[in-house]
Amino acid sequence: MTVPPLRLLCDEMLKGIGRWLRAAGYDAAIAADGASDEALATQARAEGRILLTCDRRLAALAGGARTLVLGSERLDQAARELKEFGIDWLKAPFTRCLLDNSPLAPAGAQGLASVPPSTRRDHGPVLACPRCARVYWPGSHVRRMRARLERWQTL
Repeated sequence: MTVPPLRLLCDEMLKGIGRWLRAAGYDAAIAADGASDEALATQARAEGRILLTCDRRLAALAGGARTLVLGSERLDQAARELKEFGIDWLKAPFTRCLLDNSPLAPAGAQGLASVPPSTRRDHGPVLACPRCARVYWPGSHVRRMRARLERWQTL
């Protein structure tokens, strides 16, 4: 039996953890700025997403949607709670766009031209978001982010 992939929706207060979930490879939607609680609850139900929130009132309003109430907005605490929920922080690192949640694809010639030549040769795949065209390569920023994901995996 195949387990369906987790589809998550982070409320506005959890934007930061939403981006980290994307960095780990999860389909994590983030609430639009100013979205009402009712709109979030409706979105979670309609899209079959697990609603992540710090707000117990919002969780209660979500009705038929699965919810997970995180006890803290602090990233490390939220990461620990999510790991207990079953999040694998090293699931598929850097396979989703941190900005718009799209799956990444191999970068084309234009994307490759935008990264340092040494990176193209030595450090692994260069990926791009087909939606926003942001290019991802295994440079120092990605290495620092990966180190945090590895730390969270051991919590």
